[in-house]
Amino acid sequence: MKIKSIISSLFILLLVNSASFAQAIDGSQLWFTNQQHSAKVRTAIPTIVCIQEESATFQIIKEELAESIPALGIGEVSFTQKTAKNIVLVGTLKSKAIASQLNEDELTKLGNDGFIIRRSKGEGTILIAANTEFGTLYGVYEFLRLIKTSSSDLAEIDRIEIPSYHRRVLNHWDNLDGTVERGYAGHSIWKWDELPSTISPRYEAYARANASIGINGAVLNNVNANPDILTKDYLEKVKVIAGIFRPYGIKVYLSVNFSSPKELGGLENSDPLNDQVKAWWNDKADEIYSMIPDFGGFLVKANSEGLPGPQDYGRTHADGANMLADALAPHGGIVMWRAFVYNPDGDDRAKQAYKEFVPLDGQFRKNVIIQLKNGPIDFQPREPFSPMFGAMKYTTLMPEFQITQEYLGFSDHLVFLSTLFEECLNTDTYAEGPNTTIARITDGEVFNDSITAIAGVANIGEDTNWCGHHFAQSNWYAFGRLAWNNKLSSAEIANEWLKQTFTQDADFVAQMQTVMLQSREAVVDYMTPIGLHHLMGWSHHHGPEPWCEIPGARPDWLPTYYHKADSAGIGFDRSTTGSEAVLQYAEPLRSIYDNISTCPEMYLLWFHHLSWDYILHNGNTLWDELCYKYSSGVDRVKVFQQTWDRMEGKIDVQRFKDVQARLAIQATEAMWWRDACLLYFQTFSGKPIPMELERPVHVLEKLKQIKFDMTHHN
Repeated sequence: MKIKSIISSLFILLLVNSASFAQAIDGSQLWFTNQQHSAKVRTAIPTIVCIQEESATFQIIKEELAESIPALGIGEVSFTQKTAKNIVLVGTLKSKAIASQLNEDELTKLGNDGFIIRRSKGEGTILIAANTEFGTLYGVYEFLRLIKTSSSDLAEIDRIEIPSYHRRVLNHWDNLDGTVERGYAGHSIWKWDELPSTISPRYEAYARANASIGINGAVLNNVNANPDILTKDYLEKVKVIAGIFRPYGIKVYLSVNFSSPKELGGLENSDPLNDQVKAWWNDKADEIYSMIPDFGGFLVKANSEGLPGPQDYGRTHADGANMLADALAPHGGIVMWRAFVYNPDGDDRAKQAYKEFVPLDGQFRKNVIIQLKNGPIDFQPREPFSPMFGAMKYTTLMPEFQITQEYLGFSDHLVFLSTLFEECLNTDTYAEGPNTTIARITDGEVFNDSITAIAGVANIGEDTNWCGHHFAQSNWYAFGRLAWNNKLSSAEIANEWLKQTFTQDADFVAQMQTVMLQSREAVVDYMTPIGLHHLMGWSHHHGPEPWCEIPGARPDWLPTYYHKADSAGIGFDRSTTGSEAVLQYAEPLRSIYDNISTCPEMYLLWFHHLSWDYILHNGNTLWDELCYKYSSGVDRVKVFQQTWDRMEGKIDVQRFKDVQARLAIQATEAMWWRDACLLYFQTFSGKPIPMELERPVHVLEKLKQIKFDMTHHN
């Protein structure tokens, strides 16, 4: 009987493990998939956990520790409220055990979300402490991440972490009908037609994933907002989601339509200086906070791409934003007002946000934050930074990055966007002299902003793996990690994500980290090298259409407006002899960008229209260099394919084959981009493609006939 019992137990254990592995390989577990202990962590991790506080958040902490530590092979966890040696001690100063270990001064500097993880030399106890339960939760997630990814032993830990930004927000471009604008992972995870009675388990899984990387806010709906989101019926649905998010420290925000008082309230207009309009917003804010006491605030897209706004009534962006800010201020809410504006006035589109907003510097309320895309156009594979960063010294600015790959191959292309985010954050604007980086401008270091924030446009959908491409999960992860610590390197983030998502295998991690770090540059090369931009297809923004002409369309919606290819050369002249966009940058960047010989090559055709025969620093003509860049991008994707093929057997079969299939699509589409752009631009340059390069596999006229089917990607 004893032997039969052992065999039965082993069989049950095998089934459990098999079931767990089967669940993990579909990507649904995100960066919780691989529960492997880092080989570098050799010092014993205690399995007795002392928590003296109780709340919904502390219950989550207990569940995370109870599930993760055994899964890591460390041992079963037991909980106690009594202190002892060799324990994990978790909590805030409300805990007597924590108060006996730390003084109040040590914790004060941590703010609401920071934490301490400490184990002194020779002591077994690990301390995880914070001012709040949410800070404690973040500390626990960091502790578990260290066990999985640390490159050194944890015998001595003395880690203090304070997030770079107060508000770390995902913007969902999800519509009330379940579609997702620029979403490539299926329909929305918010099931508005089922709420508030039916609650998807994905809501809590989403909250957990965000909390694990420090994201503490979510805008649930599209910036092209439907006014109905503010009706009582929808607010009841939002209330349910907010309740699920609350124990994870995540605030809910809503995008609002500026015409809501007229559309929903039946008012004559939505003029921000109209007392009735102000009263309507005040009442609406009171209603929202009576239902959702920790509501975060509003995100607003106004007077942009046809949406209503204060300018409809002869008012300014400051007038509109301040009216909403006044309604939210008594409740602690904020207004995130987007600076994505461009009017058809004939001037360079890259200059327009600066022209509209910089004159308003200092006129916005303290609880208004201007949300600013990283570049002056629109989430291109590469742009110089928006010159508004640093130019507005009395207004809080928040960077907006696009996690979803609207202009970078959708969910078919492996593109690690951390390098894009990092490039922007580390850029020196020189607005207040050297080392006035965008990170330091936006995290409060330079201008001492009272509220700081950062946003990422989410790439999340109802696909089993959440993001469409398994590697697209890394961009959600990277945004959260950089929002928490804007000084992290992309190499560190890739290393963490790979180990938690796939395997601890050193060869796999090293090779795929290299692929990830090179992937964005490869995309720039096969799509828009040397400062080219906006060459993509009409409306859907997928694939190359540098020739695109739409009768009646605004010029600045068309690629020809941006590349300006002709027999003389190519590029947009934004120098002092052109549109003068360079004048919006501080010195010495103004002069550097203005001078062809000093302008960084990666921005050359962004700021200058150059002859096809222009000689670059490496001795190549501009035409030849374009050919080499496009070919290099294609070649690099082929290397990515070869690298991934060598990973077979190191990870599960399902994800291996999924990624392999996506890389095949990416390689095909990279050649599509290369051929379309080079064959089209060749009609202007009249020059041959260098003989040593692979010849185009397409014919230009046939490429022009391709009609992209969006249903393939939604």
